This record gives sequence, structure tokens and C-alpha cells, in this order.
Amino acid sequence: MFKPLNPLLHSELRLAVMSLLIGVEEADFPYIKEQTGATAGNLSVQIDKLEKAGYIEVEKTFRGKRPATICKLTDGGRQAFEEYIEALRSYIQ
Repeated sequence: MFKPLNPLLHSELRLAVMSLLIGVEEADFPYIKEQTGATAGNLSVQIDKLEKAGYIEVEKTFRGKRPATICKLTDGGRQAFEEYIEALRSYIQ
């Protein structure tokens, strides 16, 4: 009847991050922070959880002399997101 919802993606902020990344090739930390309205500390924690799950790749680099954090969705992350959306559909149909 109802499919189980992935608890990692069921968090509002992690779901927002995944939703942003599904539509772009990559996004930097300030863009994700601005779009989600999250604090830097909370966003860092949630990005770390998604990275440890293998849902996103995080690249720490520099743009000029400034540090930059770039996030990309992995194939596993894309699949997990699609499965989450499918599970949600089982609740609303």
C-alpha cells in the first residue's frame, strides 16, 4: 500500500538540497545556502550526511584565493531521489 519513505531524504533541508541539485549539474555552497535559507552550520551538517550516504559529491576547491565548496548529485543520489518521489506518490494517489 504505502511505500516507506527514505528517512535521509525526508528531512526538509536535505530534501531541499537534493531538489536543487537534481535540476543543475553542480551548485556551490553560497547558492544552496541562499536558496534554502539555511544557516551555514546546519547546511554543512546536512551536506555531510548526504555525502556520507553517497548521494552527493562534494569538491573543496578555490576560486581565486577564496575557498569554494561545490556539490554534485551522484547517480546513486539521483536514483534515491527518484525512489523517494515514487514513494511519495503512493501516499497521494
